[in-house]
Amino acid sequence: MIEVISGTDRPDSHTLKVANYVMGIYREQHEAVDLIDIAKLDMKDVATGDYYKGPQGTYKEAEARVAKAEGLVIVVPEYNGSYPGSLKLFIDYWRYPATFEHRPVAFIGLGARWGGLRPIEHLQQVFGYRNAYCFPQRVFLSNIRSIFKDGKVDDQLLHGLIETQAKDFLKFVNALKAQGLDANTRIALAAANAAAAAKK
Repeated sequence: MIEVISGTDRPDSHTLKVANYVMGIYREQHEAVDLIDIAKLDMKDVATGDYYKGPQGTYKEAEARVAKAEGLVIVVPEYNGSYPGSLKLFIDYWRYPATFEHRPVAFIGLGARWGGLRPIEHLQQVFGYRNAYCFPQRVFLSNIRSIFKDGKVDDQLLHGLIETQAKDFLKFVNALKAQGLDANTRIALAAANAAAAAKK
């Protein structure tokens, strides 16, 4: 399962519209895909700031989905030269290493002139620090209000870049799985080794 994350809590955002559009492209590749919409997370579930207790409610459910995903596609807008605080809050409640380490992640940015360049670069720093596999083919959607019409990217070049990213990201995910390097395989192996050790 590929989880597409709509990385803002702004209602009726272009980010959510692009995320749904991206999901359609993955479905065209016959890939199981689902959406995590940051706007649907209830901040009351993390209002106490108890990071040691971990996420509760909607945050816990969404984080559990991330921790099972074969790959993540993060669709992110630029807010004030970086990515939205609501996305940072969600990420800060992820468990390490289980949620991050060795998990493949692809990035799609959107914005005005720079197309989400800065938030993607900042996210790559976070995920690289946490030992995720950052897929190098990034997509930047500039002038999003002009190019996104009727539920799709109205620019053949940019549509092609998203489609190519999706196809190549799935190859990337499958290659990691084939070699046993992906997060889910490593977690399953660690659990099996721990169970075997407990029986000795």
